[in-house]
Amino acid sequence: MLAGVDRQYYLTQGRFRQGAVRLFAPIGCLVRVGGLEPPQDYVPTDFKSGASTIPPHPLMLSPYPGQHGVGNKPLTAHGACGQLSGMARRPSARPASQAASPKPAPKAGVQPKARAKAKPKAPPRLAAMIPPLPPRLRRAGRMVWAGARLALIGAIWGGLAVGLVALWFTWNLPNPDTAITTPRRPAILLRDPAGQLVARFGDVAGRVVLPQNLPTYVPAAFIAIEDKRFYQHGPFDIVGIARALGADLIHRHVVQGGSTLTQQVAKTLFLGNERTIRRKVQEAFLAIWLAHHYSRNDILGIYLNRVYLGEGAYGVDAAARLYFGVPATQLTLAQAAILAGLPKAPSGLNPLANPQASAARATEVLNAMVETRAITPDEASAAEAQLANATQPISRTSWFALWVMQQQGENIPEGEDITLSTTMNAALQHTAQAALDNIIATKGPAFRVAQGAVAVVDARTGAVRALIGGAGDREGYNRATLARRQTGSAIKPIVWLAGLRAGMTPDSIVFDGPLYLHGYHPHDYEATYRGNVTMTEALADSMNTAAIRILLRAGGPRRVIAMAQQLGLNDHFPNDATMALGTGGVGVLQLAGAYATFFNGGYRVTPYGVAAINGAPAAITAPVPVVPAAQAQAVAGMMRAVVTGGTGTAAFIPGVYTAGKTGTTQDYRDAWFVGYAKGDIIAVWMGNDNNSPTNKLLGGTLPADLFKIIASAL
Repeated sequence: MLAGVDRQYYLTQGRFRQGAVRLFAPIGCLVRVGGLEPPQDYVPTDFKSGASTIPPHPLMLSPYPGQHGVGNKPLTAHGACGQLSGMARRPSARPASQAASPKPAPKAGVQPKARAKAKPKAPPRLAAMIPPLPPRLRRAGRMVWAGARLALIGAIWGGLAVGLVALWFTWNLPNPDTAITTPRRPAILLRDPAGQLVARFGDVAGRVVLPQNLPTYVPAAFIAIEDKRFYQHGPFDIVGIARALGADLIHRHVVQGGSTLTQQVAKTLFLGNERTIRRKVQEAFLAIWLAHHYSRNDILGIYLNRVYLGEGAYGVDAAARLYFGVPATQLTLAQAAILAGLPKAPSGLNPLANPQASAARATEVLNAMVETRAITPDEASAAEAQLANATQPISRTSWFALWVMQQQGENIPEGEDITLSTTMNAALQHTAQAALDNIIATKGPAFRVAQGAVAVVDARTGAVRALIGGAGDREGYNRATLARRQTGSAIKPIVWLAGLRAGMTPDSIVFDGPLYLHGYHPHDYEATYRGNVTMTEALADSMNTAAIRILLRAGGPRRVIAMAQQLGLNDHFPNDATMALGTGGVGVLQLAGAYATFFNGGYRVTPYGVAAINGAPAAITAPVPVVPAAQAQAVAGMMRAVVTGGTGTAAFIPGVYTAGKTGTTQDYRDAWFVGYAKGDIIAVWMGNDNNSPTNKLLGGTLPADLFKIIASAL
């Protein structure tokens, strides 16, 4: 029999809340519902039939749909017979002591209430119909789920990490569509009076040339030396990379590169030259982009027109015009080999910087072309024989070019290409530089002299034809324009001119003898004095005491200083008798301009280096007459005697009219020779930058020798 606890009992007893469910348990078991126990004196009063037709009822059902338990608490049933769970146990025979009391008989005339019809039983849930899995399978399932979850988390974080790494490599990549048309720096071209290029600043870009319009050996030369398998691979050459890696490992340093032409185009167009992993990864991305958007011939054309070939030249046409003076379509095989060898080291292998290294690299290119069968061995031999002539550059940046840029900086339009028509004679510039370098290198140590400067000026107009600012280099401190050195006796022609203006003549007598002037005791280089001499003789032998006496007869130092200023010497001069001996400092180019007055009929000229800018005439100061022609010619005639029988005989050139004046300062710190030859004034200075004494260097020695070399080249 089953003991029944129905809803009505809970309502009447008031011990349990309304809504408790009906429980079935064997008679004699103590029942506790929802953690509450029935009272100790509770005796069931409404027993149901013990027939087995009564279906079992779940213990954990709640009258509220979707909930299990009483109110907010789970519903459990406990008793002396053990915990009940799941389905109610089947009824069992009850002991006689627990037999149910008989129902009371119904009252007469009262019909018993019909028993409520039981609600149909809900079908069992699908989950209840599936048998539980064995423990081993459940553990395996949990492990699989845990692994899948970890894999998913790892994939998410791994993808995020890869994305961050890719972002770091590519965040500042340039836009390839716009980088292809990146503008270059404006170019400034300096040309000589004949129109030949003598120097260049900025970037030089020639005309765009297509590979099919060039001689076949031009693109073949670049392919042979830079990427011989260009047409057999994609943006990367695995074979080339492996070969380069093997060579680098053998030599234990980088001796070969594995970059293809496509990668070089990517670097040239979009990236810099820094050697980092990040830059190489970016180069790889951009090489893939190029290979996807352009054909191999297109990439080759971009390379030939944008590759940097040194000295600011971008592309084969610009380099051909810069180094050889011809367009790329007219390059010879030897010239093409020279250009193809430049990408490895444009600054050190170009013909302007190192003709010998350029020729050696070109030989390697020719050998590579033979290996790729682009040319025959006979063609390579013939081209190699032409390399000596092919590597003769037309010019390179010079002291003259730097001076012109400094002078014309404010007149140059910003942001556009310009051409400056200069007064420079490229051959004369090269001769003067080479001669100065050679004399300082071979004879300088004996005289303890390390530097020099040269200025060559057209005596009639003031046009500067050559300017050398130092020995052994081509840039830096320009001693010809910036340095101010004492002139020594090189100032005496101006003193002699002041004497002529005061009424003296070349034949006027001046006394050469001891002189004491307010404690000042000048003397000649020689220990003896000549006595009475003419002005011409005094200048030829550079007599110091005679020079001071001429200064005094001319009106004193102020008159001489005024005369120097009329000739263009605006620096500070001492206002005393030492002015006659050249204790004031002047510049080499300044003094050359002042000497021009003696040989152009008395006109003061202002040295200049640019005649036109983009074809328009430049601002030039015209010559100004400052000295009577006769007096200027008289001084020039007296300077002729210096080279024919005076202190400057080393500057004498048979058959060539030369004239000039030597100059040597105290303790032999400075040595000068300034003179005239073939219409030009040549001013030469030698000394040391630290103003240290030389080993008895006179103006009539090395400076006169250099004057003669330059004058012979005019």
